Amino acid sequence: MAREFATCVEYGLSLSKRIYYGKEMTPAATAAMTRSMSAKSSDVDESYFPTAVMAYAVVPEPDMVDNPDVPSYQPYVHGRCEPPALIPLHMHGVAAMEIDCCLDHANVCFSGAWRVHCIKANSKCDVRFAVPMGEQGSLLGVEVEVTGKSYHSQLIEAGDANNEKVRKGGNGQLMRCSTYTFKIPQVEGGSTVSIKVIWSQKLLYHEGQFSLNVPFSFPAFVNPIGKKISKREKILLNVSSGVGKEILCNSTSHALKELRREVGKMGFLYDAEVLTWSTSDFIFSYNVYSKDLFGGVLLQSPFLRDIDDRQMFCFYLFPGNNQSMKAFRKEVIFIIDISGSMKGDPFESAKNGLLSSIQKLNPEDSFNIIAFNTETFLLSPLMEQATEEAIIKATQWLNDTLTADGGTNILVPLKQAIKLLAETTNSIPVIFLITDGAVEDERDICNFVKGYLTNGGSISLRISTFGIGSYCNHHFLRMLAQIGRGHFDIAYDADSVDFRMQKLFTTASSIILADITVDALEHLESLEMLPSCIPDLSRGSPLIVSGRYSGNFPDSVKISGTLTDMSKFTIDLKARKAKDLPFDRVVARRQIDLLTANAWLSGSKELEQKVCY
Repeated sequence: MAREFATCVEYGLSLSKRIYYGKEMTPAATAAMTRSMSAKSSDVDESYFPTAVMAYAVVPEPDMVDNPDVPSYQPYVHGRCEPPALIPLHMHGVAAMEIDCCLDHANVCFSGAWRVHCIKANSKCDVRFAVPMGEQGSLLGVEVEVTGKSYHSQLIEAGDANNEKVRKGGNGQLMRCSTYTFKIPQVEGGSTVSIKVIWSQKLLYHEGQFSLNVPFSFPAFVNPIGKKISKREKILLNVSSGVGKEILCNSTSHALKELRREVGKMGFLYDAEVLTWSTSDFIFSYNVYSKDLFGGVLLQSPFLRDIDDRQMFCFYLFPGNNQSMKAFRKEVIFIIDISGSMKGDPFESAKNGLLSSIQKLNPEDSFNIIAFNTETFLLSPLMEQATEEAIIKATQWLNDTLTADGGTNILVPLKQAIKLLAETTNSIPVIFLITDGAVEDERDICNFVKGYLTNGGSISLRISTFGIGSYCNHHFLRMLAQIGRGHFDIAYDADSVDFRMQKLFTTASSIILADITVDALEHLESLEMLPSCIPDLSRGSPLIVSGRYSGNFPDSVKISGTLTDMSKFTIDLKARKAKDLPFDRVVARRQIDLLTANAWLSGSKELEQKVCY
């Protein structure tokens, strides 16, 4: 789909050359007009993917392309565009964003307006919007205004998928990693279309620094033609550390003006008239510095229309920047899918990501690889120390021995890996599953792992899962990682597999506090904690656990865990009311993902309804 989208945009830009803007009015040069004929096709395609919220005229017939204000009366063009061409619309007025950051979460509200500058007056076309979002972006809501009409998004239950509203909907779908596209029908040439779209995304975290990256880079061809057309950019940024510690600003891509500053809170504004729209993403980074591990507990009452009247809580742990806290030694088994569906780019990208991950291991760590389709193929009958020689051996084995072919059987290699790691002591046993497929016995696999881990040793097995493409069952992979106290991620396209796999493995393998438990909550009348199996604390990622409760929450809770020397670590976290913090937004995406996975495993209709409401 992504490649077809880029091809349609390239053709749309070619069609837009038909448009006459008047004397001495020429459009900005586009990649389609300036690229070399020797450029690689992959490079060409990349230049047409949206890097900010964009709107496109959907053009099935070339003859409808013209300036609605100044007709050029060009010769009729026979034929149709299959698939329809996409002409990027000119953006007018104000491009505005309001961003709220709290803990490791950001909510982004973007608003903008585009003019259908390329369709004849009295002719109509569909308008397709593309909304690229940041890290782990999730669309929350859309409102669109067209002359005399308005549209908005609505959450429906899966059982209503065939109702009239869906049939008349905007053909919404996810493209690439985090770009959502949808269509507004039959917009007249010369009309203005405005949008307000809200999404959530994660902040990246590294050694006490949070980094926000919001797509805000507009190509030259969205700049309107004309000398007196006003263009204004406005960004309102609210940052709440959520932890009551001082925020130290590091860097920003746009000229922000500080509006306010309190302990743990800051506000900024960027507001400027511009000659051309922004050509860089909005980037902002800040530190919440602490040398040692620290955390806290936030409490909040339910909202007025909340169907669950229990109180809400969220506890968080930050790893701090204490380099003396060493990561656990690891024994890692990579289980990689080599079924027929992995053939080509997915398999090559997965191999590269796997080899890059192995190279991140320390010499005292050990590893093995199990490749599987309907059979299993083992690198070595025993675990290999992560020496240079062993990594070279693994590279040759992956490149020379394995080919993608056949079906998919996950349970057999999983049992084989568990058996190999059964005698692990004084280190973290990790299974890292990589697959693009779905299998019939997924619930049996989850229940088998859950039963095995119930009888685990001093430090039980950790399972992290990585999905490739949209076909694999995300609910299964997320649930398996939740049961295994690990992590889950997915790459929707082959180009992002290597990067995202390395990122996930770094988080999953840099554990500094394991087997975390929470005390002092046993006297509550009811307690629901998500995830129910608390993950480990890694050096590269804060730990956030949320839930609901009834009763009197204690003034503080005790968090306990195991350090790398197998000694016990405890910390008391004070509970406080979450005043003026977007608490619900921080935990909502996590809870929806976890509840959906639990509903999938249990088949519970009650949980499904809870997710919807």
